[in-house]
Amino acid sequence: MAAYPDAPLRALIFDVDGTLAETERDGHRVAFNRAFAELGLDWNWDEALYGRLLEVTGGKERMLHYWRGIDPAAARAPDAGALVAELHRRKTRHYVDLVEAGAVALRPGVRRLLQQAREAGLRLAVATTTTPDNVHALLRAALGEASEGLFECIGAGDIVPRKKPDPGIYLWVLEQMSLPASECLAFEDSPAGLRAARAAGLRTVVTPGVYTAAQAFDEAWALLDSLGEPERAARGRVAGQPWTGMVDADTLQRWSKPATSAAPG
Repeated sequence: MAAYPDAPLRALIFDVDGTLAETERDGHRVAFNRAFAELGLDWNWDEALYGRLLEVTGGKERMLHYWRGIDPAAARAPDAGALVAELHRRKTRHYVDLVEAGAVALRPGVRRLLQQAREAGLRLAVATTTTPDNVHALLRAALGEASEGLFECIGAGDIVPRKKPDPGIYLWVLEQMSLPASECLAFEDSPAGLRAARAAGLRTVVTPGVYTAAQAFDEAWALLDSLGEPERAARGRVAGQPWTGMVDADTLQRWSKPATSAAPG
């Protein structure tokens, strides 16, 4: 088993969509379709199509990719960028409405780990390609008043020029927190997110979601089906070794100490 880094764990950095919550299928996809209908477009993204489109990170980038595939000439028109921007603005509004109506919930173990990590003195941050409005809407709806000030740094949207798998958003968060990657742990659910975190030098815990469960995550430091709850243990592998349990602040600190030949406890 590869050795763990001999560095203290000081911060956890979370992706949002698919990682904190299963937002894509019943949140973003529905919001995109509502925006398309609102502007009279005959576009409709069903679950299977949306799963393929998720290979393109960023909502505006995803729409342009789709448009270029069905009507390349229209997608190159001078006003194409303005239409995509307006669609994205409306989509964000619809997504916020869906989240506030309770259409999206946190994944198992997320609320518990966030609270325990904060109580244990770990710093929390977000690194995502979704917009700040989407992040704040989800946190308010899922955590209520507890969301205020929970994350000391939120890297979101177009704050960096390139989306994941480019590591820019993670590098920006690390710079804002004045921390080296060796003292942080990233949480992701997608191959693009994993590549971004790894390129920034971050060990990464991957909890695949609905759209990414069948994909490969060979470079993940930990690959688990969830973060676990007392009544439902998480299962997977950590540093190449089988692991079953509940991911909590103490467990993460223990994983971050220099390894012995034993499997992680």
